[in-house]
Amino acid sequence: MPYATQHADAATAELDAALRVGPFHVALRAAIAARGLPLQRVQHHLSRYGVKVGVTSLSYWQQGARRPQRPESLRAVRALEEILQLPEESLIRLLSDADEGVGEPRRGARSYRAVVEASGVLERLLAELEAPLDGGLHTLGHHERVRIGARRELLGRESHHIVRSHRDGVDRFVAVHHGDPGCVPDRMSVHALENCRAGRVRRHHETGVLVAELLFDTRLRAGDTFLFRYGVEDGTAGASREYVRGFGPAGGQYALQVRFDENALPVRCHRFTQQSAAAPRSGRQELPLTDRHHSVHVVEPRVRSGIVGIGWDWE
Repeated sequence: MPYATQHADAATAELDAALRVGPFHVALRAAIAARGLPLQRVQHHLSRYGVKVGVTSLSYWQQGARRPQRPESLRAVRALEEILQLPEESLIRLLSDADEGVGEPRRGARSYRAVVEASGVLERLLAELEAPLDGGLHTLGHHERVRIGARRELLGRESHHIVRSHRDGVDRFVAVHHGDPGCVPDRMSVHALENCRAGRVRRHHETGVLVAELLFDTRLRAGDTFLFRYGVEDGTAGASREYVRGFGPAGGQYALQVRFDENALPVRCHRFTQQSAAAPRSGRQELPLTDRHHSVHVVEPRVRSGIVGIGWDWE
């Protein structure tokens, strides 16, 4: 799933990565650090929720020496999600997904360190393609269609871009795809669908990042507009739970559509926004599935810096 974290500070990147792949104690430690709360304050906030947890227990939890297991401890974890302004079920999910060993990451998931280093990986891959972070294009419109398969996996996505060049000589776009935990970039493929052709592709297995050139048949002059379309076939990871798109500078219209296989329909879907990966989610709104095509969508008339996404629950 794609996050724009390369310009985020270290705390934001660590929290974002830890919430995605765990393990639980790393995510908890990163969340407490990102909020700047001493453990005594965390304990005080928990007491206001009617939950009693000692500072020593909190310390053990964030060190990985112990895991919350008793009903009272699990109540504390759910309260911590609210206190630390984290997405619902984010810490609980890491506990339920963990293997039997204390503090072990999920089987098949990308390592915590690898995901934290994703920003550096992306910069390196872009450098290999001689692609600057500013590719010379301003987005006027971007429509993404995401497909979720019968195994609940991210099958693939299609992107339709409308861009305007803000300098002479622009002749390519660099697409970035970030797969779900456990994905296999070597088995992903990129397809140029309209007004472009596929160029060089770079992959990084540890972080699940794929970077691909899409070459235009013309060199744009400053002020020229251009339309192109491409797709990424994935389907290499486990159950997908959300799709997000991060934005740097403000841009044009963005539309995101997620379509589910008729044999694997979620029980509920919702939209959300975030100012950054470490910020609390806001703008939550339930999204009803369409009857015939089993899809949901969001439209942002003019995107701002931050994150827009759609999440869903399987059961």
